[in-house]
Formats: sequence, structure tokens, C-alpha cells
Amino acid sequence: MASSNVQRKLTAILCADVVGYSRLMGENERATLRTLTEYRQLFADYIEKFRGRSVSFKRDSKTRTCFKSARQ
Repeated sequence: MASSNVQRKLTAILCADVVGYSRLMGENERATLRTLTEYRQLFADYIEKFRGRSVSFKRDSKTRTCFKSARQ
């Protein structure tokens, strides 16, 4: 059996979504966007603190973020 030089690493992936985004936007777009902006900033602060990398932030509030370590 041939040996390989495969390196493995453990990665943590964060996926988040706002439940009822369309309904919230329909009820009060301004308040929803204000709240979403506040929460995105909180997420951004934690992502930076734990050296994460955002893969995507979409308008409908979905985020996908990767962290190099699941143990931090």
C-alpha cells in the first residue's frame, strides 16, 4: 500500500439564517433591516475575534462562515 501525504484538519462551519425573513420584511422593512444590520455587526465582531472567514452574507440574512479550528 502506497503512503500518501494527505493532511487533514478540523474546521468549524457556522451557518445562520433568520426565520421568517420575508414575513418580517413585509411587516416592517425598516425595523427588520435595522435589526439585521445590528446582528450582522455582532456576528462580524465574533467572526473576527475567533479568526473566522465569511464565505457569504446574503441579503436574506444567510451567513456561512468557516473557522480554522473548532477548538477555539
